[in-house]
Amino acid sequence: MDADVGIIGVGTMGSMAAWQLSKRGVSVLGFEQFGIGNDRTAAGGESRLFRTAYMEGAEYVPLLIEAKKLWRELEKESGKSLLTLNGGLMIGEKDSPPIKAILESIDNYKLEHEILDIKQASKKYPQFKYFANDLVILDKEAGFIRPELSVVSATYLAINKGAKIKQYTTVQKIIPDSNGVTIIANGESYRVRKVVITTGAWTVNLLPELKDKLMPRRLLLTWFIPKNIDDTKPEKLPVFARMRGDFRLTGTPTLDGTMVKASFTKEPLPVDNPKELHRDVYSEEILKLRDSVETLLPAVYPDPVRSSAYMDAYTPDNHAVLGTIPGLKEVVIASGFSGHGFKLAPIIGKIISEIIIDGKTTKNIKNLSPERFVDSFHLI
Repeated sequence: MDADVGIIGVGTMGSMAAWQLSKRGVSVLGFEQFGIGNDRTAAGGESRLFRTAYMEGAEYVPLLIEAKKLWRELEKESGKSLLTLNGGLMIGEKDSPPIKAILESIDNYKLEHEILDIKQASKKYPQFKYFANDLVILDKEAGFIRPELSVVSATYLAINKGAKIKQYTTVQKIIPDSNGVTIIANGESYRVRKVVITTGAWTVNLLPELKDKLMPRRLLLTWFIPKNIDDTKPEKLPVFARMRGDFRLTGTPTLDGTMVKASFTKEPLPVDNPKELHRDVYSEEILKLRDSVETLLPAVYPDPVRSSAYMDAYTPDNHAVLGTIPGLKEVVIASGFSGHGFKLAPIIGKIISEIIIDGKTTKNIKNLSPERFVDSFHLI
């Protein structure tokens, strides 16, 4: 055997799995088709939001609480500052589904928060425009994560524990048998006992049964110049989700002292082939975004000065696929995080390590089971 576990895709989830497995003494062989911390994955773009009052479902809150502890653990081991908790402002119509879901997660888990009326919000956070039917919620356990630094930190901690990572190496085939798994990558053959697939938008290249269940989508991230830099620094501007109708603008304060990141995050465009991601920005996208930014976020000039396109894999229900693949007990998958997985990355890595080593996880991930989409798989 070349290693106990092969990890295909050493990005957001693969790096955390390598870190957690290596900590428990498991030998790891990772395969990454690009470089460590590259911007071809869902991890690029300077920042990711961390939220505990969760509009995607209250069932995620226990995982997020555990994830926060693991972010601190990763910071301690790496000596890097990765997670900054400066609060999270959630603004939307009182009766909208996202606001109701946020309130449900707060009520269910007694999360530390503050609800502001429009007058209070306008005075404390004048960066936004408010409407009479808005509800303003401050999640006090929210903030931002440094994604590229996080991936690099976790990966090199794993390397320091003995993991071997093959960069610029593409896996063509995975062949399970009764004694382990053969991995064919760049024309070479490798043997491992078990395999973890954390390939994001490229997952369907290895699991064709999931073609209609793990769909690559293009994420457009944009940055704007503030009218007053001081008003957009982390101590004055929390991370935010500004929702109105079917529009959702999420963003962070200025991290470099010049720009505020604010991106439209709903209904990202489909990508036919991950190898051919269109990384330029369409004028139509900018115009739609510009109008909403001008209306909802008057603290910035409405034309973006920087824009970047990335990818993530989306599922029909916007929940990930995590667990052992049916019919292939040697193969674990973690993919399809649908644009809201980075904050969970350390706990996903830990769950993967538990499944690999212990044969099960202590965390409730029934809603993420691969079996909800397909009964059996075959690998190409």
